[in-house]
Amino acid sequence: MTFVVTEDCIKCKYTDCVEVCPVDCFYEGPTMLVINPNECIDCALCESECPVDAICSEDDVPEDMKIFIDLNANFSKEWPNLTHKKPAPADADDWKGKPNKRVYVEEDAS
Repeated sequence: MTFVVTEDCIKCKYTDCVEVCPVDCFYEGPTMLVINPNECIDCALCESECPVDAICSEDDVPEDMKIFIDLNANFSKEWPNLTHKKPAPADADDWKGKPNKRVYVEEDAS
């Protein structure tokens, strides 16, 4: 089992989770973070650190967010590894709690 970053991370991209990850399994895209499922050790430290509750166990991903299981697996192969906490985007708080952010996922991290 692994942990999954879901829609609530989009446009918020807080990195508190990265700071506590003992195996550096987070990857950063333009609008969100993802977790590499092959590197995650299921320690659950990241889940409680996320200020927008965007991280959950793969078994607990809501039905309407199941697509994020594959998004995390796929994007973690393409995006750069993030191993330290960095400032959130200036407008992160404005996006916190907003629904239907999936349309803002950007794939190109270059």
